[in-house]
Formats: sequence, structure tokens, C-alpha cells
Amino acid sequence: MTAQTLPPSRRLVFRHPLVVRATHWINVVALTILLMSGLQIFNAHPALDLGDRSFDHTILSMGATSDEQTRGYVEAFGRRFDTTGVLGLSNVQGEPTARGFPAWVTLPAVQDLATGRRWHFLFAWIFVVNGLVYLLYGIMSGKLARLIPTGADLAHIGSAIREHLLLRFPKGEEATRYNVLQKLTYLVVVLGLLPLQILAGLAMSPGMDAWANWLPEAFGGRQSARTVHFVIAMLLVLFVFVHVGMVVLSGPLNNLRGMITGWFAITPARAEER
Repeated sequence: MTAQTLPPSRRLVFRHPLVVRATHWINVVALTILLMSGLQIFNAHPALDLGDRSFDHTILSMGATSDEQTRGYVEAFGRRFDTTGVLGLSNVQGEPTARGFPAWVTLPAVQDLATGRRWHFLFAWIFVVNGLVYLLYGIMSGKLARLIPTGADLAHIGSAIREHLLLRFPKGEEATRYNVLQKLTYLVVVLGLLPLQILAGLAMSPGMDAWANWLPEAFGGRQSARTVHFVIAMLLVLFVFVHVGMVVLSGPLNNLRGMITGWFAITPARAEER
């Protein structure tokens, strides 16, 4: 066996400090419970409206018809889609029941707005405090600055998109650094979507409305803030699906080891691959 055909050597590098790992897994738990309890809250009024009052300018609604054959539906921007068994109408203890999202994806599973709100508010504060810890650590350690793309990064954004589409993942030391697409995505999520999500949540609070009535008005009304809150939640779900997909495709065991123990295995790139 020649040197060229030998399997490339692997070595471990320490990639994720304890603070990064801990805040990451706390976020996984917090965001999961926030999503499930948020869908429970949504089910109490399964519609998205614009303005300050419900039903004035509805852009999306879920429900069930009252015809001879009950069907679930989602109506968006004046167009109705049959979503029986998924959205609008679900089987609850063997009985077809009108509800926006099905029981298996809400917390609690039964329709209980008060309990859903308690779960949501508790983990909202856990998420905010955890996010502040991550943000402060990122600033103090300089790791947050590494998320800012350089001019050289932006100049190679086309090749980065191509490599992602072809599912070609970096090797060697390059695998331990964020590429330009990752940097831009994390910046949008960490410094854009998440702060806006928190502000939209606060804008729905009657207590916040009494203390800072400019906040709901900044969103165009409390119902508009609710719609923004829901849309961002769905964008975060999309981000998580893409993130998990990339983790699986680029090496799930290695990526999980890196986020659990901090140690990440890299395979040096051969000269012809560089």
C-alpha cells in the first residue's frame, strides 16, 4: 500500500468551550418547549391578524368546516387548503376535533391555554438569560467577532454556496472554522431574528403595553406583533431543520462529540484537495 492510498490520519482538536456547549444544549431544551407551548397558545386563537385587534385584517386562519363531512383547513391570503388530519382538524382520543396544531406537537397536549402560557413564560426567561450569557461570553472571549464575515469571506460567497449545494464539506483546519454562509446565517439569527422575536413577545404583553405603549405601536399593533412572533418562530424552526441536516450530512457522531465533549476530529486535507 503506497503512502497515497493510506487512510488519512485523524486528530482531535478542542473546538467548543464549556460555556458554548452548555448554552447550546440549554437552548435546545428551551426552544423546544417554547415552540410546543407557543403552538398551544396559538391554538387558543388559530389565526394571524394585522393591526391591534383580532379579526380586523386576518391573513391566515386554521379551523374545521361544519359541513356534513367535517374537514380541516388552512386559509391564507384568501385561499383555502384542505389540511385534514394535520392542521385544523385532529383526532383527539379517537374523535375528530377542531384545533389548529395537533395534540402531539403542543404542550400540554390537551387544550389548556393557562398551562401553555406558564410553560412559555418560564422558558422564555430561561432562554433570554441563557442568550445573554452566551452573548457576554462571545464578546469577552472574542468568539462573537469571528461570526462577522470578512471581505475575503464575502468574495468567496459564490463558491461557498456551490460547495453547500454539492454537499462538499471542508476538511482539515478549515472544518473547525465557520464559512461565510454559516457566519451570515448565525449573525442574522443571533443579532436579528432572536432580538426581534423577544421584542415582539414583549409587545404582546398588556403590562408592557402600559409601561411602554410605543412598543406594540412599533409593530403596528399587538396582533401584528403576534404575527411577527409566529413568523419568526417558523423561520427558527426552518433554521433548526437545516442546521440538523448539515450536522447529519457532515458527520453526526463527530459533530455531537464536539458539542458534548468539546473535542472535534479533523482529517487533514490532501494536497490535491486544497
